[in-house]
Amino acid sequence: MASGGQNKVGVIVGSLRKGSINKRLAHALTGVAPPSLTFETIDIASLPIYNQDLDANPPPEWVSFKQRVRASDAILFVTPEYNRSIPSPLKNAIDVGSRPYGDSAWSGKPAAVVSASPSAIGGFGSNHHVRQCLVFLDMPVLQQPEAYFGGADKLVDDQGQFTNEATKGFATKIMSAFADWIERTKKS
Repeated sequence: MASGGQNKVGVIVGSLRKGSINKRLAHALTGVAPPSLTFETIDIASLPIYNQDLDANPPPEWVSFKQRVRASDAILFVTPEYNRSIPSPLKNAIDVGSRPYGDSAWSGKPAAVVSASPSAIGGFGSNHHVRQCLVFLDMPVLQQPEAYFGGADKLVDDQGQFTNEATKGFATKIMSAFADWIERTKKS
C-alpha cells in the first residue's frame, strides 16, 4: 500500500433495517481493512427527503450529513438492491449531499461501492446505479475488484463477522485495494 498516513472513511449503508445484511457486511469489511483506514458510519435514516425548496434554509440533518461527508477522506457505500436499483434512502442521501448545485459534499472523494443480497447476483444492478451517480458527482470510484456479495445472508454472521475464509480473503483484497485507491486519487 502507498504510504500516506491515516485516512478517514465515511461508511454509508443503503439499508435502514436493524438486522440488515448490508450493515453486518459493512462491519465485517471494516474489520479486515488495513490499519491505515479508520471508519465512521454516516447514518442516513433521519435525512428528510430532498426538496429543492429547502436549499436556502436546509434542515439541520442535511447540514450535519454534509459536514460528516466533507470530514471524510473517502466514502464506502454498502448497499442492497431494491427492484434492481438503488434503495430510496441511499438515493436521497446522494441527492442531499450533492445539493444545492455547486455545493456538493461528494466532489473529489474517492469511493468504493459494495453490494450484497441473499440472491445470487449480489445486488449487481444497485451497485452499478450507485456508480453511475458517483461518476456525475466527480467521485473517483474503485473499479477493481468489483464487489458483489451474492448469498450474503450466509456469508456474514449476526455479529458482523465473515463465516468463511474465502469470503474474508476476498473482502480483505477489496479493502486493501480501496486503501491504495484512496492514496492514489484523494485530493490534498
